[in-house]
Amino acid sequence: MVIFGYLLMCMIFGTTFLAIKVGIDAGAPPFFSAGIRFLLAGLILFLWMVWKGRARVSLLFRKEMMLTGMGLTFGTFSTLYWAEQYVASGIAAVLSATGPIMILLLQTSILRQKTSASAMLGCFIGFAGVLLLLLPSVSVEVSLLWVLGCIMILIGEVCYSSGALYSKHVMPRFQDTSPIALNAVQMMYGGAMLLILSLFTERVHIESLLTLNAIVSLLYLIVIGSMMGHSIFYWLVAKTNPVFPSTWLYISPLIALGLGVLLYNEVVSWIAGIGVVTIIIGIVLVNIDALRQVIGKPESAWGSMQSKQ
Repeated sequence: MVIFGYLLMCMIFGTTFLAIKVGIDAGAPPFFSAGIRFLLAGLILFLWMVWKGRARVSLLFRKEMMLTGMGLTFGTFSTLYWAEQYVASGIAAVLSATGPIMILLLQTSILRQKTSASAMLGCFIGFAGVLLLLLPSVSVEVSLLWVLGCIMILIGEVCYSSGALYSKHVMPRFQDTSPIALNAVQMMYGGAMLLILSLFTERVHIESLLTLNAIVSLLYLIVIGSMMGHSIFYWLVAKTNPVFPSTWLYISPLIALGLGVLLYNEVVSWIAGIGVVTIIIGIVLVNIDALRQVIGKPESAWGSMQSKQ
Protein backbone atom coordinates (compact mmCIF):
# COMPACT_ATOMS: atom_id res chain seq x y z
CA MET A 1 0.00 0.00 0.00
CA VAL A 2 2.87 2.37 0.80
CA ILE A 3 4.59 1.75 -2.54
CA PHE A 4 1.31 2.13 -4.47
CA GLY A 5 0.57 5.39 -2.67
CA TYR A 6 4.08 6.64 -3.41
CA LEU A 7 3.83 5.87 -7.14
CA LEU A 8 0.37 7.46 -7.38
CA MET A 9 1.66 10.58 -5.60
CA CYS A 10 4.59 10.82 -8.01
CA MET A 11 2.25 10.66 -11.00
CA ILE A 12 -0.04 13.33 -9.53
CA PHE A 13 2.68 15.73 -8.47
CA GLY A 14 4.53 15.23 -11.75
CA THR A 15 1.58 16.85 -13.54
CA THR A 16 0.95 19.72 -11.11
CA PHE A 17 3.96 21.78 -12.26
CA LEU A 18 2.48 21.94 -15.77
CA ALA A 19 -1.02 22.60 -14.42
CA ILE A 20 0.32 25.56 -12.42
CA LYS A 21 2.09 26.87 -15.53
CA VAL A 22 -1.10 26.58 -17.62
CA GLY A 23 -3.12 28.55 -15.07
CA ILE A 24 -0.52 31.29 -14.69
CA ASP A 25 -0.08 31.65 -18.47
CA ALA A 26 -3.87 31.96 -18.75
CA GLY A 27 -3.63 35.10 -16.62
CA ALA A 28 -4.55 33.77 -13.17
CA PRO A 29 -2.77 35.79 -10.42
CA PRO A 30 -0.24 33.35 -8.87
CA PHE A 31 -0.80 34.04 -5.16
CA PHE A 32 -4.58 34.34 -5.48
CA SER A 33 -4.96 31.14 -7.52
CA ALA A 34 -2.67 29.24 -5.13
CA GLY A 35 -4.60 30.55 -2.13
CA ILE A 36 -7.98 29.58 -3.60
CA ARG A 37 -6.58 26.16 -4.51
CA PHE A 38 -5.39 25.24 -1.04
CA LEU A 39 -8.11 26.95 0.97
CA LEU A 40 -10.93 25.25 -0.95
CA ALA A 41 -9.17 21.86 -1.06
CA GLY A 42 -8.47 22.00 2.67
CA LEU A 43 -11.97 23.18 3.54
CA ILE A 44 -13.68 20.44 1.52
CA LEU A 45 -11.45 17.74 3.00
CA PHE A 46 -11.84 19.05 6.54
CA LEU A 47 -15.63 19.28 6.38
CA TRP A 48 -15.73 15.74 5.02
CA MET A 49 -13.49 14.46 7.82
CA VAL A 50 -15.59 16.24 10.46
CA TRP A 51 -18.74 14.72 8.97
CA LYS A 52 -17.10 11.27 9.09
CA GLY A 53 -16.19 11.84 12.74
CA ARG A 54 -12.44 11.66 12.10
CA ALA A 55 -11.60 15.27 12.94
CA ARG A 56 -12.68 17.91 15.46
CA VAL A 57 -13.27 21.60 14.85
CA SER A 58 -10.80 22.33 17.68
CA LEU A 59 -8.04 21.22 15.30
CA LEU A 60 -8.42 24.59 13.56
CA PHE A 61 -7.08 26.34 16.65
CA ARG A 62 -3.85 24.37 17.05
CA LYS A 63 -0.67 26.38 16.45
CA GLU A 64 1.04 23.25 15.10
CA MET A 65 -1.29 23.32 12.10
CA MET A 66 -0.57 26.99 11.45
CA LEU A 67 3.21 26.43 11.55
CA THR A 68 2.96 23.37 9.31
CA GLY A 69 0.82 25.29 6.83
CA MET A 70 3.32 28.14 6.87
CA GLY A 71 6.09 25.76 5.79
CA LEU A 72 4.50 23.06 3.65
CA THR A 73 1.96 25.22 1.82
CA PHE A 74 2.57 28.97 2.13
CA GLY A 75 6.37 29.04 1.98
CA THR A 76 6.58 26.34 -0.69
CA PHE A 77 3.89 27.49 -3.07
CA SER A 78 4.08 31.27 -2.77
CA THR A 79 7.61 31.01 -4.14
CA LEU A 80 6.78 28.30 -6.71
CA TYR A 81 3.72 30.05 -8.14
CA TRP A 82 5.57 33.36 -8.43
CA ALA A 83 8.62 31.73 -10.00
CA GLU A 84 6.62 29.88 -12.67
CA GLN A 85 5.86 33.23 -14.28
CA TYR A 86 9.51 33.25 -15.41
CA VAL A 87 10.71 29.63 -15.14
CA ALA A 88 9.57 26.71 -17.31
CA SER A 89 7.53 24.03 -15.55
CA GLY A 90 10.17 21.36 -16.17
CA ILE A 91 12.93 23.48 -14.65
CA ALA A 92 10.67 24.30 -11.70
CA ALA A 93 10.22 20.57 -11.13
CA VAL A 94 13.97 20.03 -11.33
CA LEU A 95 14.78 22.76 -8.82
CA SER A 96 12.14 21.38 -6.49
CA ALA A 97 14.03 18.08 -6.59
CA THR A 98 16.46 19.57 -4.07
CA GLY A 99 13.82 19.01 -1.35
CA PRO A 100 14.99 15.54 -0.21
CA ILE A 101 18.59 16.77 -0.13
CA MET A 102 17.62 19.70 2.05
CA ILE A 103 15.67 17.44 4.40
CA LEU A 104 18.71 15.22 4.92
CA LEU A 105 20.96 18.23 5.43
CA LEU A 106 18.56 19.72 7.99
CA GLN A 107 18.29 16.38 9.78
CA THR A 108 22.07 16.07 9.95
CA SER A 109 23.11 19.65 10.71
CA ILE A 110 20.26 20.93 12.89
CA LEU A 111 18.47 17.89 14.33
CA ARG A 112 21.75 15.98 14.71
CA GLN A 113 20.26 12.78 13.32
CA LYS A 114 22.62 10.21 11.86
CA THR A 115 22.54 9.78 8.10
CA SER A 116 23.95 6.75 6.27
CA ALA A 117 26.83 7.14 3.85
CA SER A 118 24.70 5.79 0.99
CA ALA A 119 22.02 8.40 1.66
CA MET A 120 24.54 11.23 1.65
CA LEU A 121 26.15 9.88 -1.52
CA GLY A 122 22.70 9.66 -3.08
CA CYS A 123 22.12 13.31 -2.18
CA PHE A 124 25.25 14.43 -4.01
CA ILE A 125 24.51 12.23 -7.03
CA GLY A 126 20.92 13.48 -7.11
CA PHE A 127 22.14 17.06 -6.93
CA ALA A 128 24.53 16.38 -9.80
CA GLY A 129 21.54 15.15 -11.78
CA VAL A 130 19.69 18.36 -10.97
CA LEU A 131 22.62 20.38 -12.31
CA LEU A 132 22.66 18.34 -15.52
CA LEU A 133 18.97 18.96 -16.01
CA LEU A 134 19.44 22.68 -15.40
CA LEU A 135 22.46 23.04 -17.66
CA PRO A 136 20.63 23.27 -21.03
CA SER A 137 18.32 26.07 -19.84
CA VAL A 138 21.15 27.99 -18.22
CA SER A 139 23.12 27.95 -21.47
CA VAL A 140 20.16 28.94 -23.66
CA GLU A 141 18.31 31.64 -21.77
CA VAL A 142 19.29 33.47 -18.61
CA SER A 143 17.69 36.65 -17.31
CA LEU A 144 17.58 38.38 -13.95
CA LEU A 145 13.97 37.32 -13.37
CA TRP A 146 14.81 33.74 -14.40
CA VAL A 147 17.65 33.59 -11.90
CA LEU A 148 15.48 35.18 -9.20
CA GLY A 149 12.73 32.68 -9.95
CA CYS A 150 15.17 29.79 -9.51
CA ILE A 151 16.37 31.23 -6.19
CA MET A 152 12.78 31.63 -4.98
CA ILE A 153 12.02 27.98 -5.75
CA LEU A 154 15.05 26.91 -3.74
CA ILE A 155 13.94 29.10 -0.83
CA GLY A 156 10.54 27.43 -1.10
CA GLU A 157 12.21 24.03 -0.82
CA VAL A 158 13.84 25.10 2.45
CA CYS A 159 10.34 25.94 3.71
CA TYR A 160 9.05 22.61 2.37
CA SER A 161 11.80 20.64 4.08
CA SER A 162 11.30 22.45 7.38
CA GLY A 163 7.55 21.89 7.17
CA ALA A 164 7.94 18.18 6.41
CA LEU A 165 10.30 17.65 9.35
CA TYR A 166 8.12 19.70 11.69
CA SER A 167 4.95 17.86 10.67
CA LYS A 168 6.61 14.52 11.41
CA HIS A 169 7.72 15.88 14.79
CA VAL A 170 4.23 17.02 15.85
CA MET A 171 2.19 14.14 14.42
CA PRO A 172 2.47 12.03 17.61
CA ARG A 173 0.44 14.76 19.36
CA PHE A 174 -2.50 13.96 17.06
CA GLN A 175 -2.57 10.17 17.17
CA ASP A 176 -6.38 10.13 17.32
CA THR A 177 -6.68 12.34 14.22
CA SER A 178 -6.46 11.20 10.60
CA PRO A 179 -3.40 12.45 8.65
CA ILE A 180 -5.87 13.54 5.96
CA ALA A 181 -7.54 15.90 8.45
CA LEU A 182 -4.15 17.26 9.54
CA ASN A 183 -3.26 17.88 5.90
CA ALA A 184 -6.60 19.60 5.31
CA VAL A 185 -6.12 22.08 8.16
CA GLN A 186 -2.52 22.95 7.23
CA MET A 187 -3.70 23.57 3.64
CA MET A 188 -6.42 25.88 4.93
CA TYR A 189 -3.89 27.89 6.91
CA GLY A 190 -1.46 28.01 3.99
CA GLY A 191 -4.21 28.97 1.56
CA ALA A 192 -5.43 31.77 3.83
CA MET A 193 -1.88 33.15 4.10
CA LEU A 194 -1.54 33.08 0.32
CA LEU A 195 -4.80 35.02 -0.09
CA ILE A 196 -3.60 37.63 2.41
CA LEU A 197 -0.36 37.94 0.43
CA SER A 198 -2.39 38.32 -2.77
CA LEU A 199 -4.51 41.06 -1.18
CA PHE A 200 -1.44 43.23 -0.68
CA THR A 201 0.53 42.37 -3.82
CA GLU A 202 -1.86 41.56 -6.69
CA ARG A 203 -4.70 43.08 -8.64
CA VAL A 204 -7.22 40.32 -9.29
CA HIS A 205 -9.29 40.54 -12.48
CA ILE A 206 -12.18 38.07 -12.36
CA GLU A 207 -12.23 37.65 -16.15
CA SER A 208 -8.72 36.19 -16.06
CA LEU A 209 -9.98 33.44 -13.76
CA LEU A 210 -12.92 32.55 -16.01
CA THR A 211 -10.96 31.37 -19.04
CA LEU A 212 -11.14 27.67 -19.83
CA ASN A 213 -7.43 27.03 -19.12
CA ALA A 214 -7.57 28.87 -15.79
CA ILE A 215 -10.70 26.99 -14.65
CA VAL A 216 -9.42 23.55 -15.70
CA SER A 217 -6.04 24.24 -14.10
CA LEU A 218 -7.61 25.34 -10.81
CA LEU A 219 -10.06 22.43 -10.62
CA TYR A 220 -7.31 19.92 -11.39
CA LEU A 221 -5.01 21.38 -8.77
CA ILE A 222 -7.75 21.49 -6.13
CA VAL A 223 -9.12 17.96 -6.60
CA ILE A 224 -6.18 15.95 -7.92
CA GLY A 225 -3.17 17.96 -6.83
CA SER A 226 -4.24 19.01 -3.33
CA MET A 227 -7.10 16.82 -2.13
CA MET A 228 -5.52 13.61 -3.45
CA GLY A 229 -1.81 14.28 -3.87
CA HIS A 230 -1.11 16.22 -0.69
CA SER A 231 -3.25 13.88 1.40
CA ILE A 232 -1.24 10.90 0.14
CA PHE A 233 2.00 12.77 0.93
CA TYR A 234 0.89 13.55 4.48
CA TRP A 235 -0.21 9.93 4.96
CA LEU A 236 3.18 8.69 3.74
CA VAL A 237 5.00 11.03 6.15
CA ALA A 238 2.92 9.56 8.98
CA LYS A 239 3.56 5.96 7.87
CA THR A 240 7.27 6.25 7.03
CA ASN A 241 9.54 9.30 7.40
CA PRO A 242 9.91 12.77 5.86
CA VAL A 243 12.62 11.75 3.38
CA PHE A 244 10.93 8.83 1.61
CA PRO A 245 7.75 10.59 0.40
CA SER A 246 9.76 13.71 -0.40
CA THR A 247 11.75 11.80 -3.01
CA TRP A 248 8.78 12.24 -5.33
CA LEU A 249 10.63 15.44 -6.14
CA TYR A 250 13.28 13.30 -7.86
CA ILE A 251 10.80 11.21 -9.85
CA SER A 252 8.44 13.98 -10.91
CA PRO A 253 10.92 16.01 -12.99
CA LEU A 254 10.92 13.18 -15.52
CA ILE A 255 7.13 13.32 -15.70
CA ALA A 256 7.00 17.10 -15.75
CA LEU A 257 9.70 17.42 -18.41
CA GLY A 258 7.98 14.82 -20.59
CA LEU A 259 4.63 16.57 -20.31
CA GLY A 260 6.28 19.91 -20.98
CA VAL A 261 7.70 18.53 -24.24
CA LEU A 262 4.49 16.80 -25.37
CA LEU A 263 1.91 19.39 -24.37
CA TYR A 264 3.70 22.70 -23.87
CA ASN A 265 6.47 22.65 -26.49
CA GLU A 266 9.22 22.95 -23.91
CA VAL A 267 12.70 21.92 -25.09
CA VAL A 268 14.73 19.16 -23.40
CA SER A 269 18.24 18.23 -24.55
CA TRP A 270 20.13 14.94 -24.33
CA ILE A 271 22.00 16.35 -21.33
CA ALA A 272 18.67 16.46 -19.50
CA GLY A 273 18.26 12.74 -20.21
CA ILE A 274 21.58 12.04 -18.50
CA GLY A 275 20.39 14.19 -15.60
CA VAL A 276 17.23 12.09 -15.25
CA VAL A 277 19.24 8.86 -15.05
CA THR A 278 21.62 10.43 -12.53
CA ILE A 279 18.73 11.59 -10.34
CA ILE A 280 17.17 8.11 -10.37
CA ILE A 281 20.49 6.62 -9.25
CA GLY A 282 20.60 9.21 -6.48
CA ILE A 283 17.09 8.42 -5.22
CA VAL A 284 17.87 4.69 -5.13
CA LEU A 285 20.97 5.35 -3.02
CA VAL A 286 19.10 7.71 -0.69
CA ASN A 287 16.52 5.01 0.03
CA ILE A 288 18.62 1.87 -0.48
CA ASP A 289 18.15 0.59 3.08
CA ALA A 290 14.41 1.19 3.04
CA LEU A 291 14.06 -0.40 -0.40
CA ARG A 292 15.87 -3.52 0.79
CA GLN A 293 13.48 -3.80 3.71
CA VAL A 294 10.43 -3.25 1.53
CA ILE A 295 11.52 -5.89 -0.97
CA GLY A 296 12.40 -8.36 1.78
CA LYS A 297 9.60 -7.79 4.32
CA PRO A 298 7.05 -5.32 2.97
CA GLU A 299 4.85 -5.13 6.05
CA SER A 300 7.31 -5.33 8.91
CA ALA A 301 9.86 -3.04 7.27
CA TRP A 302 7.74 0.07 7.35
CA GLY A 303 6.63 -0.68 10.90
CA SER A 304 10.27 -0.89 11.89
CA MET A 305 11.03 2.41 10.17
CA GLN A 306 8.09 4.03 11.93
CA SER A 307 9.32 2.88 15.35
CA LYS A 308 12.72 4.44 14.75
CA GLN A 309 11.38 7.91 14.05
